[in-house]
Amino acid sequence: MSTRTHTPTRPLIALPQRFSASTSALRYEAVVTARALADAVLRAGGEPFMMHPYAPEGRVDEAEVADRLARCDGVLLPGGGDLTPRWYAAAGAAVHESVYDVDEEQDAFDLAVARYALGAGLPTLAVCRGLQAVNVALGGTLRQDMGGPDREHRHVVHPVRLGSGSAVARAAGTERVDASCFHHQCVDRLGDGLAVTARAADGTVEALELPDAAGWFAAVQWHPEDTAAKDPAQQGLFDALVKQSSTSYPQAERG
Repeated sequence: MSTRTHTPTRPLIALPQRFSASTSALRYEAVVTARALADAVLRAGGEPFMMHPYAPEGRVDEAEVADRLARCDGVLLPGGGDLTPRWYAAAGAAVHESVYDVDEEQDAFDLAVARYALGAGLPTLAVCRGLQAVNVALGGTLRQDMGGPDREHRHVVHPVRLGSGSAVARAAGTERVDASCFHHQCVDRLGDGLAVTARAADGTVEALELPDAAGWFAAVQWHPEDTAAKDPAQQGLFDALVKQSSTSYPQAERG
């Protein structure tokens, strides 16, 4: 007879993958996930569900996305390339020369995931591009470029003060963090219902939440996974996501 102790099922955290033209050891194009993100979810007690982005020619089946996410307990929207400006810019608006790595299939999928997760109340953590995708999904806009190399936040670690009592501050267990950033775009006009809970010294939006959200939600413009393995405040964001996913959507109740 086995004496193995039963381990409670880890909550399933949907983590949309990213397209890659190539990757080590594979002969074909790939879909990939940053290991640091998956590790942070695992450390928090969750199971990262590597979700394949599927939206042929930039068209997404919202019902199919909802069906795929129905099995999940939470959502982690990761970083990545720029969102195609057509999702948020005025018709005919120029595309800034710094816009890079756009993929309309990836965009359509991420936006659909954001809309479903927020509407259904799935606990959601959005990181960097993820924050921008949420803002656009809720009708907001982005600055296509923050003002050139001297103003962008690439390979930058800077202090960020978090709003007292905000979801991010509660998760991090502090009102000041050192944010590891890599982005040249940022929030311009806020999406419907969103509130800013942190800004950089230059005024860049660094954290968002939805005061009237149906479920737990937090979004950060930085990459907490970069330092989560050694910084409890950054790991706390993933811990909060998994904790909320465990209590809000227990798998046992869904059968």
